[in-house]
Amino acid sequence: MTQYLTALDEAPSPLYSIVAWPPEALDSWLRRQQDRLNVRGFGLPHLNIRAPFQTSLRSAELVATCRDVLRGQPAFDVQVRGWKQLPGVIFLECELSPALGALHRRTLAIGPSSQARHDGPDYRPHLTLALGVLRWAEPILWEEIRDLKPPLTHFRVEALSLTKEHRGEVQELHTYPLLTPDDAPLAGPRDAEAAPS
Repeated sequence: MTQYLTALDEAPSPLYSIVAWPPEALDSWLRRQQDRLNVRGFGLPHLNIRAPFQTSLRSAELVATCRDVLRGQPAFDVQVRGWKQLPGVIFLECELSPALGALHRRTLAIGPSSQARHDGPDYRPHLTLALGVLRWAEPILWEEIRDLKPPLTHFRVEALSLTKEHRGEVQELHTYPLLTPDDAPLAGPRDAEAAPS
């Protein structure tokens, strides 16, 4: 008898990502555009800090490894540059700032793991509007969006999320708050200015 289903022990490994979620105003605006144009990305709009990867680590081990790698990571700003089009995809490109580039390189230490071709030197931070666009539809969609202005051109990232993509669904496994100025230690007595005598 021919077997058409993958055996349970041969099931594909899930894909994990480290992502930043855009703020509500940008998220809802992107989703409204997707609905209007009848297009989708993969999951909700997100900024991949590290592209999807596979690992032999169990979920609890991966959560702990990510915590170690991201420990002490300060919050950072993301600048939205504008629309870009590549074959099959239309996205809002974000600036690869030194802080974002350093964070991306830092997340590559999470492992053992695979590395996507869009990581490392080819990393291009973005928010996907449309993925899997047919060639004939690309110019039509581009005409629709090229002059659209997003509701904001920069945003602050104060948390990162570890996500798991498996069988077409994206699940958030863990959220890692980033350090903000409010997290700085309070000045002690030595730092206080001396009272005049």
